[in-house]
Amino acid sequence: MSEQIKIQLPDGSVREVARGTTPYDIAMSISPRLAAAVVVARVKPLTQESANNEETTDETEENSEAAMYGGAGEAGERLVDLSAPLTEDVSLELLKETDAAALKVVRHSAAHVMATAILELFPETRLGHGPATDQGFFYDVYRETPFSEADLAAIETRMAEVVARDEKFVREHESREKGLDDYKKHGDFMKVHFIERFTKPGDEISLYKNGNFTDFCRGPHVPSTGRVKAFKVTSIAGAYWLGDEKNQQLQRVYGTAFFNAKDMEAHFKRLEEIKARDHRVLGKQLDLFSIQEVAGAGLIFWHPKGGLIRKTMEDWMRDECIRRGYEMVFTPHIMKRELWKISGHDGYYAENMYPPMELDDAEYRLKPMNCPGHILIYRNSPKSYRDLPQRYAELGNVYRYERSGTMHGLLRVRGFTQDDAHIFCTPEQVESEIAACVEFADEVLKAFGFAEFKVELSTWDPKDPKNYVGKAEHWDGAVASLEKVLDAKGIPYRVIPGEAAFYGPKIDIKLVDVLGRLWQLSTVQFDFNLPQRFELEYTGEDGEKHRPVMVHRALFGSVERFFGVLIEHYAGAFPLWLAPVQVGIVPISEKHLEYAKSVKAKLEAAGLRVELDERNEKMNAKIREFTLQKVPFVLVMGDKEAAAEAVSVRTRGKGDEGSVALTSFIERATALVASRGVALS
Repeated sequence: MSEQIKIQLPDGSVREVARGTTPYDIAMSISPRLAAAVVVARVKPLTQESANNEETTDETEENSEAAMYGGAGEAGERLVDLSAPLTEDVSLELLKETDAAALKVVRHSAAHVMATAILELFPETRLGHGPATDQGFFYDVYRETPFSEADLAAIETRMAEVVARDEKFVREHESREKGLDDYKKHGDFMKVHFIERFTKPGDEISLYKNGNFTDFCRGPHVPSTGRVKAFKVTSIAGAYWLGDEKNQQLQRVYGTAFFNAKDMEAHFKRLEEIKARDHRVLGKQLDLFSIQEVAGAGLIFWHPKGGLIRKTMEDWMRDECIRRGYEMVFTPHIMKRELWKISGHDGYYAENMYPPMELDDAEYRLKPMNCPGHILIYRNSPKSYRDLPQRYAELGNVYRYERSGTMHGLLRVRGFTQDDAHIFCTPEQVESEIAACVEFADEVLKAFGFAEFKVELSTWDPKDPKNYVGKAEHWDGAVASLEKVLDAKGIPYRVIPGEAAFYGPKIDIKLVDVLGRLWQLSTVQFDFNLPQRFELEYTGEDGEKHRPVMVHRALFGSVERFFGVLIEHYAGAFPLWLAPVQVGIVPISEKHLEYAKSVKAKLEAAGLRVELDERNEKMNAKIREFTLQKVPFVLVMGDKEAAAEAVSVRTRGKGDEGSVALTSFIERATALVASRGVALS
């Protein structure tokens, strides 16, 4: 074995170094300043061809946690400690604080710092795991006595001491058997579980030490605790061990960490903005919807103003469906259990369904999906190739069981309205139909004011076929069709193995809101299984019977979830065409009330939604009330306006714009509604 290995740097240059050289050594050889700035290294095995070609550049791939410390010779990109010995030819990237992957490493290291502090203060605690998250990190711990707010403050103070000690993170290995024995002796049942789950007999396990603290962990970590510069313990929540309410109740301690205090301050300002946009708070403040305890969790009551916005959304969707060749259908909320057995939901999806109800003639189940109902409509009469595609659309109410602790306002509910459609087509038509669905999804997002989205392609996991129905060749063909559509449209996407529906792969379209948050809404799914399970047919041009292909698509995802996202995106200040009250009218005094009523009538005749405040209150109080309700336009009128057939316009976000002719305002407002624009000018 050669004592030299080749290291390719991002600029394409290749260095020959001694086997066992670390990323830190290479950083130092480039510049001591670089060595001080880097956080972690990204490596990828280097082929002989690229090692001999200095012009070859590094490929960028999605970092896989499963590949971290995967062992010598394992293909794939991974992150490693700066102190990790390099033992093979690799491409090497030294990550500084500008890289998102480096921030995740800082946060995971902060979780270890927090665990160190917890054990120093509360040694009776037993540790679970402490991963980094998009917002920070957490550590699951078991302790019979709940942590108090004072305890959390003490943990944060002790973390500062651990950071000040600047303890090195040192990776060590020991036999699986010794690790299990040590953790069993200390009663660390969660660590025992993780070792037994993620390692095999005869393996070595990876441990990280800092000071007197040791944790079973694959890493990587920053060089020392002193590199965790800006952090905060934020909250605590309960969590059952392994998600089973029969197990011990754990305490999940949350925190966050950043490269510097400035970034952390910006993060908390953003959280305040998110809090101010919380759809649950705004839903109550603007009287849009409620969840009534007496009726049950996760069940939404739409109030008049919220119902008006919902009607506007649904009317737009139905009109667009009809314009694009869909036919509107309606299906029952409850159907025989036998139907769900045929579809596969009773087996593959049962845990998300409500229990069967035994009636006189059979068992029935509330529907979690609309697709079997649409299949029955298709199957009700013979179809020819000339009849295809058949596009059925429905805003159908569905019901899914969510655990009591998982509901969240409109975003996760037990009963919701899915803007579902199912397309039955020939295999030759499927790609054009999928392309049309993707175009429709893009139009939905743009119409409601979203300019950016990200796309994921969820595929099956052939290593775990019990979770899916159908043959491998059908799955491969379905995935290829979805890939072909996305590639042809030039849409960037990320492949997510194992996240497909049980009956077929899918395209998930995640919108990006005004705060940069991702929301999973639109889905387009390829289905070759349900047509087979229900023995669907059409007569082909050759006179023979053929099986159609089925495409599922939901673009709002659900009306409830989409509405919740709209509330937060706009902070309740809806575009004019969606606003439940588009114009508020404020007469200065009672003597101006008759003119105000005539203005209201003319605005309503033009199709605008208007509210007149007739209360015997001061003008400023009325204006303030409309402002708090985020009404787009407030029209104030007194003697001057009445004499001139004019209105004094106050525009949301701009204030007083002065008097204009009533006819001019009506032209402006109706044009804005027709354009469905976001701005009020």
